[in-house]
Amino acid sequence: MALVLAFGLVLLISVSLSGVAARTVLSTALLFLVAGALIGQGGFGLVDIAPGDPLVTSLADIALFTVLFTDGQRANLPALREGWKLSGRALGLGMPLTMVGIAVPAHFLVGLDWPTALLLGAILSPTDPVFAAAIVGRADVPLRLRRLLNVESGLNDGLALPFVLIFLATAAHTSSHLATVGIELVLGLVFGIAITAVVTLAWRWKILTAEPRLQALGPLAIGVMLYAVCHLTHANPYLAAFAAGSTLATLDRTAAEQFEPLGDMLSEITKFAALLVFGVLITPERLSHLTVGGWIVAVVAIILVRPAAMLLSLLRTPLTRRERSAAAWFGPKGFASVVYGLLVLQSGIDANEVVFDLVAITIALSIVLHSSTDVPVAKLLSYEPPDNLPTGRRDSSGDTSPAG
Repeated sequence: MALVLAFGLVLLISVSLSGVAARTVLSTALLFLVAGALIGQGGFGLVDIAPGDPLVTSLADIALFTVLFTDGQRANLPALREGWKLSGRALGLGMPLTMVGIAVPAHFLVGLDWPTALLLGAILSPTDPVFAAAIVGRADVPLRLRRLLNVESGLNDGLALPFVLIFLATAAHTSSHLATVGIELVLGLVFGIAITAVVTLAWRWKILTAEPRLQALGPLAIGVMLYAVCHLTHANPYLAAFAAGSTLATLDRTAAEQFEPLGDMLSEITKFAALLVFGVLITPERLSHLTVGGWIVAVVAIILVRPAAMLLSLLRTPLTRRERSAAAWFGPKGFASVVYGLLVLQSGIDANEVVFDLVAITIALSIVLHSSTDVPVAKLLSYEPPDNLPTGRRDSSGDTSPAG
């Protein structure tokens, strides 16, 4: 229960300071990460969780699914068509360049063999714009930039998975089962689209009319069913989640809009819970095993590889120089990398501990850097954080008054 108490306490503190975070570099994501490190064995020792604990895997899995299902609803079919030229460049060119760009220093500076180095590159190639909320979640920021980051992050999680499985199998000197990986991806896409389409089309019947206060639960039910179906059939749940969210927004915009507030809250809660648990895993003992080369790889992956890969892929596009720079910088590593890193840790390959440690420190650095720079970068893109957030004070009439 110590973990539950810590989560409630940090959640309360984060909510209470969220107004300050909206105006400054203070990051709620960073608060949960630091809190996890403090209550773990590297801090006060209140919580002891092993990387292979089912709680870690399950929580990261649910968090990633929830975030992708919600993000997918911001990328309906018209949005995908309109922004595909930019997203296609990021996925078709930027992602492979990032994968190779991380593998090369991992091979020469850490001493990983090429299959394992490419495995690390595949794990760290997906992005997660949740940590750049001031960029992705604000209407003031150019739509094409928000759409680019959303679509890229929603699709690259699933696209990275086959490479992770192939390089993992190669590093373990076993068959990569390409056909199996392909079937899982196809099933995820099919289930995500088909289940959502059947339900949303059925909702058009007059007899199936939801009461207004329960409308948000319809998409939630779709997500729960889809998550279960994917795990029962071994379909790719992440690609299914994003496809389902996009299908829902395309076929039933009203349902998507009704679910949006609930979906945002669910993704925030699961994200923060996963970050707290992940912070528990990052102990001084684990970090002390990293060599100087390992630290260099983590820094280079964030500061050099991702920006260079994206800038190259976005050359000669309609994006302004500021927009290209923002897209290049915001390549935060998140839940997909956590899940894939845990998959490697449990695989038993020779360098599994080394790969997980590199993934852990890269994600931690990414959270610190990206979640603390979203507001300054958003300001450069002409977004101004709100300065009239409400407080808990009440005036004489009993109405809540804004901060003065």
